[in-house]
Amino acid sequence: MVSRSSRVDCDVDYLFAQVGPNGVDTRPNCGNMLAGVAPFAVEQGLIAATDGMTSVRVHNVNTGARIDVQIHTPHGQVVYDGNISMDGVAGTAAPVYLNFLDAWGAVTGKLFPTGARINLIDGVEVTCIDAAMPMVLMRAHSLGVIGTESASELDAMPDLLARMERIRLQAGRLMGLGDVSASVMPKPVLVSPGQDPMAIVSRYFTPWKCHTAHAVTGAIGVVTAFALPGTVASRSECIEGEQVFKVAHPSGVIQIAAEVREQAGQLQVVRASVVRTVRKIMEGALQLPADLVFS
Repeated sequence: MVSRSSRVDCDVDYLFAQVGPNGVDTRPNCGNMLAGVAPFAVEQGLIAATDGMTSVRVHNVNTGARIDVQIHTPHGQVVYDGNISMDGVAGTAAPVYLNFLDAWGAVTGKLFPTGARINLIDGVEVTCIDAAMPMVLMRAHSLGVIGTESASELDAMPDLLARMERIRLQAGRLMGLGDVSASVMPKPVLVSPGQDPMAIVSRYFTPWKCHTAHAVTGAIGVVTAFALPGTVASRSECIEGEQVFKVAHPSGVIQIAAEVREQAGQLQVVRASVVRTVRKIMEGALQLPADLVFS
């Protein structure tokens, strides 16, 4: 749901709702859906396009985070055709550039909401992190899997899913989210080593099924845990600077450019960028009864 922003430092407000078997959850953000916000805002006249590239600052109402989005608008018109391809998405399209500015601790108020970078839950070491999306990260081998299985293979392991859900429910309480049995947050994620020093393998759950590719917000959280020391996902050497990380998922790889800086004596991720694509599927009007009341 998109509207002109209520904030003076943003152009549009974006409210995301995830519909699941247990209801509608408006607490999380969604980076993949975010890719469509700027083109929609231009086409609906919420903001004016410029010739060439148009920059839109989006306020995510769910989390309070701000995201700078750039889209191609030659002659002031949104274009969808292009030559950018993404693993897990058919065909090619025009690029959409997403730059996350303040996604760390946006939901819980802390990057590591439990106060520790590793907690022991149900006999498994986990990292509870709030970076673009509250998540609980677990090493794949701690739960008896390799971590490179396909989404369908993992979904066919009821004992694994049940144990991950038990861990997720306990992690939700430790993170200050309360009873998360009907919520999609935190997301459970299995991590394992990648094929090179800048890569990590991730299996992201939504939360009751494994994602066949990967969520953008989830990838930012995984990269944050990968780039910083002391987590279950930390790489062998954590260094400062702007770096491009690779998150391997069941359909390929998603690349995240992240800036790591030392602040108050600790390494912190201060910015994360990713390139997505978007295509227009349909346009129309839904006719609702005049006496319908929304609450």
